[in-house]
Amino acid sequence: MYQEKLINTASELVISKKGVLAADESSNTIKKRFDSIKVESTESKRRDYREMLFSTEGISESISGVILYDETIRQNASTGMPLVELLKKQGVIAGIKVDKGLKPIPGSEEESSTDGLDGLEDRLHEYRNIGAEFTKWRGVINIGKNIPSINCIKINSHSLARYAALSQKAGLVPIVEPEVLMDGVHDISQCFRVTRDTLREVFYALGEHGVDMRGILLKPNMVLSGKDSVNRAGPEEVARQTLSCFAETVPAAVPGIVFLSGGQGDEEATVNLNKINLLAKEFKAPWELSFSYGRGLQAAPLKAWSGKEKNKISAQKVFYERANIVSLARQGKY
Repeated sequence: MYQEKLINTASELVISKKGVLAADESSNTIKKRFDSIKVESTESKRRDYREMLFSTEGISESISGVILYDETIRQNASTGMPLVELLKKQGVIAGIKVDKGLKPIPGSEEESSTDGLDGLEDRLHEYRNIGAEFTKWRGVINIGKNIPSINCIKINSHSLARYAALSQKAGLVPIVEPEVLMDGVHDISQCFRVTRDTLREVFYALGEHGVDMRGILLKPNMVLSGKDSVNRAGPEEVARQTLSCFAETVPAAVPGIVFLSGGQGDEEATVNLNKINLLAKEFKAPWELSFSYGRGLQAAPLKAWSGKEKNKISAQKVFYERANIVSLARQGKY
């Protein structure tokens, strides 16, 4: 019923030069962001901040879509226009985070699954009626002593596949996000193995659930050394290991990969994305290699804004410039 629409929307989200802004921070996460600039996290302040980003002139030059949070998708701009309509007016596709966060896997203190499958079908139809055209669900895999377990990878893969199948049934493109965290002292080869094993299981589960690969996007981690690793791999090695991993695991039918920044600093995330795109031709990569950054796009404009209306224009300029830089990296031109 929705097959053609799903394929078209997925392709639009990873169209040349563009990527996705992740503005789907939960209430707790956005509070931490606001704490860093000493601004109280109220509903109106959160609205003002998101409106500042979404109303930036020229945003559609580098941003194809924005992932929203449940609160945000229901909010109106200061003009009374729904934020979803503001994005559409800008030529940007609205999406929605539909998972309800992490919960511990029974019997494990270090591993988690993602909550939110209960009632998901009804929520998806509601979000579609509000104006969303795509969705996102995050599963988290930790690397550590004796983890991840096979059980953890299987549980998260099944949840991602069930979510993706329900999203497509509702006419919404699912962004499938299995994130292998960069926290830890592991080297890049260990990250490669865990990412490979996770993606194999994810795509097996997607196939079992009848998900059309042409109508999804993958939002993975890059293959990186652990944040606290002694000798962290450089951009060339990150690009080579990442593309090698995907060549083994990601079907060519998937239209695009939108990398998460995953705790990398702005410069590291940008340089690595640039190098991946430079090497993609050598690897004959069949997918668009784009971005879905949160902090990687927002850290600088958040600081420039600092909760003050008088800073709105200058913060928008910072956001526009940051988005343009990441767009250049997405093209291998940074």
